[in-house]
Amino acid sequence: MIQRYSREDIARRAAADIPPGSYVNLGIGLPVMALDYWTPEHGVTVHSENGILGMRARTEADPVDPDLTNAAKQNVALSEGGSFFNHADSFAMMRGGHLDYCILGAYQVSETGDLANWSLGQPGVAAAVGGAMDLAVGAKRVHVLMEHLTRDGRPRLRRQCDLPLTGAACVDRVYTDFATLDVTPQGFLVRDMAPGLTREALQAATDAPLRFAQELCDVE
Repeated sequence: MIQRYSREDIARRAAADIPPGSYVNLGIGLPVMALDYWTPEHGVTVHSENGILGMRARTEADPVDPDLTNAAKQNVALSEGGSFFNHADSFAMMRGGHLDYCILGAYQVSETGDLANWSLGQPGVAAAVGGAMDLAVGAKRVHVLMEHLTRDGRPRLRRQCDLPLTGAACVDRVYTDFATLDVTPQGFLVRDMAPGLTREALQAATDAPLRFAQELCDVE
């Protein structure tokens, strides 16, 4: 029986792969859950698009400050030495190559690392790319957290994206409820798979061809 990774599992795995000393931006949705898995001891400095550097998850001991929220309008707290600033400065950090990682959600990722995460291309539906385009090209590495399949069972990992792109050839790693995959010059390389999932089943759930690491990682 396949035991898909939960949303918490996906966020935890993504957080664990960020090395100490990194500056990281978290996108709206599933990516913001990674904030719960870093403590000050991890040495990770978290940036929020709306103008925070040194963001951390709010604990029960922290008072709720209605003026201190992340880009998803969720209440957060500041780490020691944290700061906040205007959008112009925030976007200068995003565009200027100052972020080591950004962690984003996505609708689709192609085998060449193209990212589609801002529009489903539906007529009459207003959509805005926000800061995702700036993050996709400005961060040194782009990691994506997403479900492997759409609600109607179509693969999100594709040979080519058929939705409007956020960035071209920008994604480095993808975390899904089925697997962790790196984007390489040869396409998707599977690093780990959910317990009980076979290589054949993972390939059947993926539009693009897969390669598998010589030793797939065991995930606790």
